[in-house]
Amino acid sequence: MTQMIYPTTDPAFTEQLVIERGEGVYVYDDTGKQYLEGLSGLWCTSLGYGNEELVETAAAQMRKLTYSHLFGGKTHPAAMQLADELAAMVPMADARVFLGSSGSDANDTLVKLLRYYFSAIGQPGRYKIIARDRAYHGVTVAAASLTGLPANHAHFGLPAEALGVLRTGSAHFYRDGLPGESEEAFSRRRADELEALIQAQGADSIAAFIAEPVSGAGGVIVPPAGYYNEIRAVLDRHGILFWDDEVICGFGRLGSDFGATALDLQPSMMALAKGLSSAYMPISAALIDGQMYEPVAQLGAEMGVFGHGYTYSGHPVACAVASKVLEIYRRDDIFAHAAAMGRYLQDSLQPLCEHPLVGEVRGMGMIAALELVACKETRRPFAGNSVGAFCQRACQDAGLIVRALGGNSIALCPPLIITRPQVDELVDKLAAGLDQTLAHVKRENLLSD
Repeated sequence: MTQMIYPTTDPAFTEQLVIERGEGVYVYDDTGKQYLEGLSGLWCTSLGYGNEELVETAAAQMRKLTYSHLFGGKTHPAAMQLADELAAMVPMADARVFLGSSGSDANDTLVKLLRYYFSAIGQPGRYKIIARDRAYHGVTVAAASLTGLPANHAHFGLPAEALGVLRTGSAHFYRDGLPGESEEAFSRRRADELEALIQAQGADSIAAFIAEPVSGAGGVIVPPAGYYNEIRAVLDRHGILFWDDEVICGFGRLGSDFGATALDLQPSMMALAKGLSSAYMPISAALIDGQMYEPVAQLGAEMGVFGHGYTYSGHPVACAVASKVLEIYRRDDIFAHAAAMGRYLQDSLQPLCEHPLVGEVRGMGMIAALELVACKETRRPFAGNSVGAFCQRACQDAGLIVRALGGNSIALCPPLIITRPQVDELVDKLAAGLDQTLAHVKRENLLSD
C-alpha cells in the first residue's frame, strides 16, 4: 500500500486493480490479464489506448516548446490554434474559449465568468445557479456545490448556499416518475417545479441553469420525451442562461459532435474536457458566447486585467495533443462511427432487460447503464450499493471494466473506436457478470418474492 490518498475510493479498499498498459479498447493488469475497458477509463479515452499519432504529437511538442503560459499578453501557436478550432466547432455564436486542465476547473471558471458577466451588465444580484439532483459537475469547491450527489457533499462543508446554488429535480424518469405518469407528463411536471422555484427565488436573482445533456456519474440519465423543450421554455421566459456541461457528452459520445447538437440545447455556456484530448493529456475548455464575452472583455479592460487564470491554462503539449485528437475525429469520421456503434450497442443491450436483475436498460449513443433492482415489477432497489459493487467485480472477473454508480446502476461508456465484434464481447462479458451477481443475490436471499 502506497502513501497515496486515492480519489473517489473507499480508503479501506485501495489498490484492488493495478493497470500497467493499454492498447486499443483493452487494458492489462500487472499479471497480464486483459480487460475490455468498458468505461473508457473515466468516460474519457475516446480513441482508446496507445495511439501512436498522439504519442508522437506530444513528444514533438515537448521537443519544440515544453511550456509557456498565457498571462499578460504572452501566447503560443498551440493554444491559439486549439481555441480557434473549438470556437468554430461548438454550436454557439462567436464563442470564446478559456483553457484549463479539468472538467472541474472548467465549471469553476464558468461560475466566475457568470458572476463577472452579470456584474459587467449592472446586475450583480443575479448570481444564483440552478443545478439538478443526481448531477455531476466536478469536485472543486464550486463545482462540487453544483454536483448533486450525496457522497460528493457529505462532510466537506461546501458553501452551496453562499454560492447561490439552487437544486431542482433530475430527469430520471425511471426513478422519479409517478405511477402511471407518461414521459411527457413527467417532463411538464419537472418544468412546473422549475417554474415554481424561479418564482419563489425571484427570476432577477437567477443567472443560469446547468445540466449535462445526458447525466453521467448520476447514473447515465437520458432525458425523457419533451424534457429539454419544457425546461428551455421556462428558462427563456425568465431570461435565464442555459449552461451545458459537455465534459462527458462532448466529442461524439452521443453520436454527434456535442450533446447540445444532438438534443438542440442552444447553450450560452459550455464546459469541455475528457474527449477533448481523449485523456492523453489533462485539458479543459470553458466557453461563453459572444454576447456574454463583450461585457466581460469591456469590464476587464476597465480593470486593466481579467483576474483569472491557471498556471497550466493552454499548456502547449496538452493543446497540441487536443488539436491532433480533433483532427483524428474529423479525418477518420469518428463521430459517424460512434453513432453507428452506438445504435448497435443500444440494440445489443436491450435483451438484457429480460435478466431477473435488470429493471431498466437506458442509454444514448455510446453511453449506457443497467439499473439493478430487487423487484422488477415494483422497481424496488437493493439497499445500499453492495449489489452494484459485486456486479462491477463480477464483470471485472469476466474481463470487462464497468462502473457501479449510486442506486446500483452499472455504467458503460466504451471507447468510440470500438468495433461490432468488440461490442458483442462487451455484452457477453456483461451478461456473465450479471449471472454471477444473480447467483450471489440468490445465495444472500436479496431478491423480492
